[in-house]
Amino acid sequence: MKQTKQWMLAAILTICGATMASFSLTSCDDAKTQKDDAAPAVKSEELIRTSQSWDGVELPDYLQGRPELVAVKYEFPAGQKLGWHHHPVMNYGILVQGELTIIGQDGKEKVVHEGEAVVEMVNTIHHGENRGKKPVILYMFYLSQEGKQLAVQHPEIPLE
Repeated sequence: MKQTKQWMLAAILTICGATMASFSLTSCDDAKTQKDDAAPAVKSEELIRTSQSWDGVELPDYLQGRPELVAVKYEFPAGQKLGWHHHPVMNYGILVQGELTIIGQDGKEKVVHEGEAVVEMVNTIHHGENRGKKPVILYMFYLSQEGKQLAVQHPEIPLE
C-alpha cells in the first residue's frame, strides 16, 4: 500500500512538472497570444490599489449581503459644477478625458488628471468641478446593493 501511494505521488509530480514546464507563465503580465508569436504581448498596468479614499480616510468594511456592481460613465461640460453630495457606497473611477477637481466640505481638494484613477469619499459630503476647457469623461465603478442610492444630493448646501 505504501509503495502504491509513493508511485501515485511520483506520477502526480511528474505530470505536474511536465505541465508547469509547458505552461511556464508566472503572471498575466507574461501571457502571450497563442495565435501568433510575432503578435505583441498583452500588457497590464495597475492604476490603483488602496484601502483609502483620495483624502486618506480608510474605506468602510464591505456591505453585508449580495453585492450589486454598477459602472457609470459621466460627462461634465467645461465649467460645470456638481452639487454637494455624498456616496453611501464605495466607488472608484478612471478619468479618461479632461481634469476634474473634487472638493471636500472641509476645503480639501484633489485634482484628477486624464488617465488617473481616483477612489471617492464614502459618507463624506463633497462636490466636483470641471475647471478645464474640455469636457470631463469619467468612468466610475460602485460596489452597491440593489435599491441603494449611489449618491445622495445635498441641495441645502449652496455652491459658491
